[in-house]
Amino acid sequence: MLNKIREIFRNRWVRFGIVTFIYILWFIVWMKSYWMLLGLPILFDFYITKKVNWTFWKKRNAPKSALVEWIDALVFAVIAASLIRMCFLEAYTIPTSSMEKSMLVGDYLFVSKVAYGPKMPNTPISFPLVHNTLPFTTTRSFVEWIKRPYRRLPGFGNVQRNDVVVFNFPEGDTVVLQDQASSYYTLCRVYGRSYIRNNFDIITRPVDKREHYVKRCVGIPGDSIEVRHGQLLVNGQPQANVGERQFNYTVQTNGATINSKRFEQLGIARDDQHYNTAEGAYYLPLTESMVEQLRGYSNVTDIRRHDNVDSTGQMWRIIFPHNPAYSWTEDNFGPIWIPQKGATVELTLENLPIYRRAIAVYEGNDLQVRGGQILINGQPATTYTFKMDYYWMMGDNRHNSADSRFWGFVPEDHVVGKASFIWLSLDKDKGFPKKIRWGRMFSKVR
Repeated sequence: MLNKIREIFRNRWVRFGIVTFIYILWFIVWMKSYWMLLGLPILFDFYITKKVNWTFWKKRNAPKSALVEWIDALVFAVIAASLIRMCFLEAYTIPTSSMEKSMLVGDYLFVSKVAYGPKMPNTPISFPLVHNTLPFTTTRSFVEWIKRPYRRLPGFGNVQRNDVVVFNFPEGDTVVLQDQASSYYTLCRVYGRSYIRNNFDIITRPVDKREHYVKRCVGIPGDSIEVRHGQLLVNGQPQANVGERQFNYTVQTNGATINSKRFEQLGIARDDQHYNTAEGAYYLPLTESMVEQLRGYSNVTDIRRHDNVDSTGQMWRIIFPHNPAYSWTEDNFGPIWIPQKGATVELTLENLPIYRRAIAVYEGNDLQVRGGQILINGQPATTYTFKMDYYWMMGDNRHNSADSRFWGFVPEDHVVGKASFIWLSLDKDKGFPKKIRWGRMFSKVR
């Protein structure tokens, strides 16, 4: 039976039919790249007529050398991996604690591109299997000779509330080369644009080459978001109980320190353990269940959650929408309406700071204010109709997350995919083999 199946698949017409079916389904039907129809005659010649030597680097009817076999395998692997990475799955590493305890530093996960539909590259000419820089260098891995507009292929659905989403950093269009982890715009607001420009190297990046962030989508287009004393309200209601949210707390003791084994049992990383010897107090990021456990320790006398306030009057420099008229903080924020494609908002000088970047940068309009009047593309404007959907992203580690509270809305063309499952998790505080978190491997991201 197996021999008969092998004989069938050795038939050139069968192989041509299978490859052609997959080719048409993938590139013509799904991707709607009709120019790829030009590839059908090539496939026909490759499998049937064999008039052209498409594998020109090897001689016909000659035995394959080991080098040629390696080249064949490498080329096939790179092409296959690139297509899978672009259209189906991409590996991603959790580098920071912004999503703890839902996701931990050292988690390696796969991101589903088909969940929301694969986003086609804006810069298709780039080095394969890397993001924005060549390995072990700061050299760009792409060229902008060809630029393509935003296009997304059909997927299984849209971004939903409380999905864990990977996206391109919205403020990552301009980057300080010596400090790529920080927002260029925040650095300019704090230190002054001229100082940053004169003392550092500044580069720009297209949407698809901006840094990847992972957060939880807490607000979808049309929602209203507000944070009151750390409690997130979505359309006036407390956020659904998803993930494991944590906040910063002051844990007061009677002077006796807490055993390090206790912190290990609670899952508090060493970098998050801050102790003030003079006050006998710890400053720790904790979930509600961790707080309850700590309350049972005999040397713990009090636990207080932090509620950040704007004591200096300068928080507007780092908190969205970066205007002194808005005295918001990460714990007391909003309310704010999330733009929806096709929806029209009334524009005033008061709410313009909230929507300015969406209108001018993400949707490419010339926006100016002259004599107290708002001008869009040179015309007076009292309303604006949005061309894209936007999302509000926040980290579950609420006091240690750079998220939408700091840089605002995430446009739909920045969405990369949905965090799917964790395939490996390593604890940086432990040595091998104890550093492997076996219980997290192949677990679904929630």
